[in-house]
Amino acid sequence: MDRAINRQRVLLQHLAPSSESSQIVSSSICAAGDSAAYERSASFGDDVVIVAAYRTPLCKSKRGGFKDTLPDDLLATVLKAVLDTSKIDPSEVGDIVVGTVLARGSQRASECRMAAFYAGFPETVPLRTVNRQCSSGLQAVADVVAAIRAGFYDIGIGAGLESMTADPMAWDGSINPKTHIFSQAQDCLLPMGITSENVAHRFGVESHQKAAAATAAGRFKDEIIPVKTKIVDPKTGEEKEVTISVDDGIRPGTSLSGLAKLKPAFKKDGTTTAGNSSQVTDGAGAVLLMKRSVAVKKGLPILGVFRSFAAVGVDPAVMGVGPAVAIPAAVKSAGLQLDDIDLFEINEAFASQFVYCAKKLELDPSKINVNGGPLPLVIHSARLVSLSLSLSLSLVGARCVATLLHEMKRRGRDCRFGVVSMCIGTGMGAAAVFERGTRWTSSRTSRDFNF
Repeated sequence: MDRAINRQRVLLQHLAPSSESSQIVSSSICAAGDSAAYERSASFGDDVVIVAAYRTPLCKSKRGGFKDTLPDDLLATVLKAVLDTSKIDPSEVGDIVVGTVLARGSQRASECRMAAFYAGFPETVPLRTVNRQCSSGLQAVADVVAAIRAGFYDIGIGAGLESMTADPMAWDGSINPKTHIFSQAQDCLLPMGITSENVAHRFGVESHQKAAAATAAGRFKDEIIPVKTKIVDPKTGEEKEVTISVDDGIRPGTSLSGLAKLKPAFKKDGTTTAGNSSQVTDGAGAVLLMKRSVAVKKGLPILGVFRSFAAVGVDPAVMGVGPAVAIPAAVKSAGLQLDDIDLFEINEAFASQFVYCAKKLELDPSKINVNGGPLPLVIHSARLVSLSLSLSLSLVGARCVATLLHEMKRRGRDCRFGVVSMCIGTGMGAAAVFERGTRWTSSRTSRDFNF
């Protein structure tokens, strides 16, 4: 009750007319995370901020750098990284929420709990998993934000983990015959490649080059945690100790002529090929969140602020259009307009879904997936768009958050707001809005917002 009264008092102070004796209201270190005004005093310590966001490299399943790495070892690596870099007492973490999709729920929950112990968390820190298909990593972050705002705890970790080597995509068990009666339920079972073809039918290279350039320039170094692991030679059984420090699915030599030669993968006369579909991937990511007041007290750098989140439903037959619906919802919830967003990180499931979403929202290509992603050289031909950073299901949210916030930090004062979004299997979309975490001093005028 005292906490609620104090919060109301602070709100009333902000609403009160200014006077000589009133507190001077200035831009906060990073703006509020509850869709309210952007000009606030630093006493608003209940913003939820991100102080660390890391990921492993993204590696091709079954033949990449993590083909012989256990899933819990991947997760442990990024969990340990947020502890090592933030120097927080692990016992202060109120909860760890891990987005994960393909593994059996009870087994993966146990693996994640074991990973927390490997990383140095005590038994007193709880952990749970969450599954909202491809947005599970972002959902994990959003769940932690909601819990912090609700006062359940002050510090939490949202993470994502997927090993598509250990857990390939497959339907387990029989299918309810009732699906034949409900067409949309039946469409939930469509392979994602077919939904890509549906998007291309219904609605109408540069990526690898960008990702390769970003890697060469070291732009992923701040977000990637190298992983010491082993590679087993499938012919001899010989084990070799290695350190994986870069994404291994990027193909810098990709060309339009090469893409044009690839055969359709899902329909004889289709447009979806191996070149414009994302690879299946192994990897993990973790995001450390806490109340701003806690971060300030601990002297931790604020990487960004979680501003808003939206999850929406769409037709399962064209599930790839989810970002086109989710992004406007999240941006509106944050009190912004699409033109206010400086960077977008949108998942790379299939070229057709990205081309549709980008055209539908009339997004500026120079703002989207600037370090690799489905950026078309030929916007009208989804068949000629090549995807670089892979489909990693539950990892995509945590990966996109890390990539977005580190790029926003690099760009500095001219990059204030960013969006992470993805389509979701069975017909959904999710998006979240973030604000860069340093003091905002741009000449851009803030809009007027209501509490």
